[in-house]
Amino acid sequence: MAERKVRILVAKPGLDGHDRGAKVVARALRDAGFEVIYTGLHQTPDQIVATAVQEDVDVIGLSILSGTQMIVFPRILELLRQHGAGHITVIGGGTFLPKEMRELKAMGVAELWGVDSSIQEIVDWIRRRFATS
Repeated sequence: MAERKVRILVAKPGLDGHDRGAKVVARALRDAGFEVIYTGLHQTPDQIVATAVQEDVDVIGLSILSGTQMIVFPRILELLRQHGAGHITVIGGGTFLPKEMRELKAMGVAELWGVDSSIQEIVDWIRRRFATS
């Protein structure tokens, strides 16, 4: 029996219309063997969490370039807990200050990458996170 692929939801929350990076990452994750669901632009935290729960994902990857990370990430984490889905790993990419990255990780975001990160770093991190022994 084939092992279940890691399911990743890639989402663009809010009014940020810069989705090229999210699309590139989503395609790279798919090419690396993950199952990827891309939500498209302008998703609310409620929509993202509802989709994540409905699609039974392992990971939510948020792409945020709008500066709303200190609002969106905490709300996503809160909604996941409310829906009994706190086990879903939350990661993100975008423009973050080092202080924001520390605060978001302390809140429960598993990992964050800046705009200068490589896609391979993201792929490798997810593989390590979900490696089976």
